[in-house]
Amino acid sequence: MTETVVTLVINELVQLIAHESKLLRGAHRDVVDIRDELESIQCFFKDADRGDLQDGVKTWVKQVREVAYHIEDVIDEYVLHVAQHRHQQSFIAFLQKIGHLFKKLKPRHDIATKIQDIKISIREIKERSERYGFSSLEQGSSSSESSGTWHDPRVGALFIEEDEVVGIESTRDELVSWLVGGVSKRSVISVVGMGGIGKTTLAKKVYENELVKGHFDCRVWITVSQSYNVQKILMSMTKKVYCENETALGQIDMMDEITLISQLRKYLQQKRYVVVFDDVWKLEFWEIVKHALPCNGRGSRIIITTRSDLIGVSCKESLFDQVHKLQPLSQDKAWELFCRKAFQSEFQRCCPKELVKLSMDIVKKCEGLPLAIVAIGGLLSTKENVPLEWKKLHDSLSSELECNPHLTSVTKILSLSYHDLPCSLKSCYLFFGIFPEDYSITSVRLLWLWEAGGFIKGKKGKSLVDVAEEYLMELIDRNLVQVSFGELDYEMLIKYRIHDLLHETILSKVGELNFSQVLEAGDTTFHGKSRSLSIHNARENVFETSEYSRVRFIFLFNINEMPRSFMVKLFKKFKLLKVLDFEDAPIDYLAQEVGTLFHLKYLNLRRTKVKILPNSVGMLQNLQTLTVAETPVRELPIEIFRLYKLRHIIAHSHDFEIKSSLYSMRGVKVHEGVGCLNELQDLSLIEANHHGVSLFEELGKLSQLRLFGISNMTAKRGRALCTSIQKMVHLNSLFVSSISEDEIIDLESISSPPPFLKHIYLRGRLKKLPNWILELQNLVTLVLFFSSLEEYPLSCVQALPNLITLSLNHAYDGEQLHFEEGGFRKLKKLTLREMEKLKMVEIDKGSLPSLEQLEIGPCPQMKEVPSGIQHLESLKLIDFYEMQKEFVLPMQPNGGEDYWKVKKVTTIHLRYRIKGERYQIYKLGDLDLLERLQGSILGDQTAM
Repeated sequence: MTETVVTLVINELVQLIAHESKLLRGAHRDVVDIRDELESIQCFFKDADRGDLQDGVKTWVKQVREVAYHIEDVIDEYVLHVAQHRHQQSFIAFLQKIGHLFKKLKPRHDIATKIQDIKISIREIKERSERYGFSSLEQGSSSSESSGTWHDPRVGALFIEEDEVVGIESTRDELVSWLVGGVSKRSVISVVGMGGIGKTTLAKKVYENELVKGHFDCRVWITVSQSYNVQKILMSMTKKVYCENETALGQIDMMDEITLISQLRKYLQQKRYVVVFDDVWKLEFWEIVKHALPCNGRGSRIIITTRSDLIGVSCKESLFDQVHKLQPLSQDKAWELFCRKAFQSEFQRCCPKELVKLSMDIVKKCEGLPLAIVAIGGLLSTKENVPLEWKKLHDSLSSELECNPHLTSVTKILSLSYHDLPCSLKSCYLFFGIFPEDYSITSVRLLWLWEAGGFIKGKKGKSLVDVAEEYLMELIDRNLVQVSFGELDYEMLIKYRIHDLLHETILSKVGELNFSQVLEAGDTTFHGKSRSLSIHNARENVFETSEYSRVRFIFLFNINEMPRSFMVKLFKKFKLLKVLDFEDAPIDYLAQEVGTLFHLKYLNLRRTKVKILPNSVGMLQNLQTLTVAETPVRELPIEIFRLYKLRHIIAHSHDFEIKSSLYSMRGVKVHEGVGCLNELQDLSLIEANHHGVSLFEELGKLSQLRLFGISNMTAKRGRALCTSIQKMVHLNSLFVSSISEDEIIDLESISSPPPFLKHIYLRGRLKKLPNWILELQNLVTLVLFFSSLEEYPLSCVQALPNLITLSLNHAYDGEQLHFEEGGFRKLKKLTLREMEKLKMVEIDKGSLPSLEQLEIGPCPQMKEVPSGIQHLESLKLIDFYEMQKEFVLPMQPNGGEDYWKVKKVTTIHLRYRIKGERYQIYKLGDLDLLERLQGSILGDQTAM
């Protein structure tokens, strides 16, 4: 984090020196000196967030971080002051004439003085580091490890008692079977999962199994860890295999890496061996060590445990190798393990009634993580079994994890993943601490926030959003971020969250680094040092004690009311804001004063009641992202099109599906000038005008667009739209909605579709499916609403090689759909909704081999379960919407003639509308549903 802060400040200094040297006058040389000094100590901070630094080094790191923050403040305050004197001149013209105006500005002396002070502070900090005798953080690390007093908190996982092994029995038996059976070829299995999920415990139980011991000639267990040394690991392996040969043991310490590999290969060539490499962190580890393990055709096995999905996949080099993703314990198994630990000496391992609710809450917070369940359960077993004692722990779990010696091992193990992150990812990961516990955030919102925060380092040939996506994928691969699918899981709607206990460790870290402060209900003040402020249901008077704040990010969560005085104070006291996120906040207007936030890069008004954007938004020269989705805003002020740094304008939800049969979908009106926004990457949803073609001509200028959505289209304007779309060569997602349900969307004249197009959403009548769609080899999502196709659609799209989601809603007027063998090889989600005439769905064996989710209904003419549905081996979830009783009753267990077709599906939901858009969800065999079905055909769904 310190390295990130220093890097950001250096970048700002470079820009200041390059673009505003005239403003700095006599301070220019000092600014250059500060930049040079920061660059000279920047290399020290690679490991600045390790937990094993000496106190003196920690203090030094903190001082550098605070000075870096101070430099950023001085720069931003100065630029803001200068910007406020622009009058009505353009910013470029202002910079050209600033030499005359600058002489009259008091900040000239102020910034020079502040820069001199900063320069002195940095030199003193550097001299202090040299005086204390460390030139890098490696030299300032704690001596406890080298002196032998450091203890690896993961050691306990090697000595788990049998009664603590819960929920992994079947996986253990499966791995044992794989080790002692199967092919004779040497093979590798990678056990992957987040820290504390039980990878080491599982591997150890497999390794110590009696069948495994008797099957292999040679067994070796190696703990790798983060700071491994390949040569030492090879020495350790060699000593273990030569354990009875004293002569050989004496020579091992003299061998180099190549000799060690050769010796191991020679010895193991005639052995059936099993080797466990526990806790692998680096991709290159396996690339070296595998050469010491010969493929001798004797059924040898290798087990690798790792927190990284990417490492697990990289170790899979043949069809015989496997990757096993270890999942959290189910709620039942988590409860069983907790009771075993918390009530091990009394109550016969059963929870007393008065403690059930508190215990359930604690177990839920652990989210199936065995490490936490065992540690917290063990701690509670030492306390009196009274609700008051348990409630204290429950309410103070965050501080207990940090301070209680029974629980600090949990925090240390979870924090190892954070310390292993490269500098570029640490800020992105800590950013999750801004959001409430168990909060899910969409990918686009998260990536744009990272972009606005300056956390994304540019790469040649890639947009910042592309790089941000790479960051997110790496955090997922490291099992630090989880994917949480919503009811609609098109790629842009996927949400992300982190484990509750990881959230607790992040909160501790962001407080220590002054990265963020969370204000809960009841908090009345904030300390003003944090760079971000997350307000969770706090009161208006949280700002009373601060005259001015240098906070850069403000987020509001679960705010029930927001008086206008709150907004006035906010704009008065937070002049350096870069991010203002009002999503879901109860505000109905945006004050004109928002235009004073010169540094603002991100403004989110999603799901507020704001009706009109003030013209002062046009003063936000640095604004990159504007979101007014799901608000009453219907027009963007013309001043917005002066904001040449705008990259994202979102005026409608990415959730393009309207779940009722209502057609209307409105965008926002835009004025002429949108074509001037050369950096715009996302523009959705705007409303087509019908008074000329000028809008479409301007849209054709937006060659950087990745996401584009337009509503209110007519067939007459189709050709002009097609001309514009062809010029959007970077387009990734396209949404087009016609002006009415009966209006045709004419997209036939696209001859060269954007080559990177992955997501298409079309809402309106189609004469036929446009031919160019069949050319889209990268197409992932195809969603059609109200298309009323008469031409059979499946034969056209079944060969698309990367199609994952296909959604047909009021889209086809035929009576039959036939999914042919070999079609839709990668499709994971299929939706067939509102098909009035559809009578039959037939699925050939070999079709839809990857399908995981299926939605059908309402289809009033459909009387039987799709033929061939039993062939879908990957199918996990089926949602049937408002299907007739003739369809539902034969599927019921205990006698239903079609039950055999669906019995292997994990989850089947039967949904019926009860009020408006609300659905009551039933399962197969639900007696209440059966009673209703047998009583009527569910003709009046609102009665339910």
